[in-house]
Amino acid sequence: MVHCSAQNIDRVVSVMRASKRTGRKLVIDLYTAVILEATGNLNIPQSDWEDVVLMVPQSQRVKILKNAWFDLLKQHSRNRIFRDEINASPEKFTLLFRPLYQSDLTRGECLEGASYIYSQWEGYWDRGEYDGVKQWLRQHGVDKQSIHTSGHASPGDLKKLVNALKPWKVVPIHTFLPDQYEKMYPNVEVHEDGEWWMVDGNSTRNRIG
Repeated sequence: MVHCSAQNIDRVVSVMRASKRTGRKLVIDLYTAVILEATGNLNIPQSDWEDVVLMVPQSQRVKILKNAWFDLLKQHSRNRIFRDEINASPEKFTLLFRPLYQSDLTRGECLEGASYIYSQWEGYWDRGEYDGVKQWLRQHGVDKQSIHTSGHASPGDLKKLVNALKPWKVVPIHTFLPDQYEKMYPNVEVHEDGEWWMVDGNSTRNRIG
């Protein structure tokens, strides 16, 4: 099991390559299948690739039924498998893990000898956003391994970008340390999440968050 964001396309590609090298198929859910298709890049792993299989967890099946996403499911079901197949040969699969898989893997008794690799920002883990996953792993005796490379730009790279663009204003977003930007650039304008602010003296406004 590799726990990473389906929107981190580079990471998904890396997991796919590692799976192929070890003779495994990559297991994805319907959400991930749709994300990969939305890239429009046929060189990115897709649900109909020979080395990719679709396993739809129960909670996602409920959503499919509720929203009548039957055509969408059919579109990505060419290589669909079920938890019994993973239970029978777990060494043949790498699961792109999402927490909604937990109950399915438990009911299917798919966790004997399983490995869990966490490949996201450690802050999510430390501040309790995955406490349910932590408890579930302990319950089944599965150890956590962390393998992560941040996709965020370094302060030096951000400074190079600003120097190249020479913007009128720099408004930091998606950061825990907006005050640090004022030490790097002379034209920083800090706003709170959800705050409406004027881009210039006209009526044009942007909203942060």
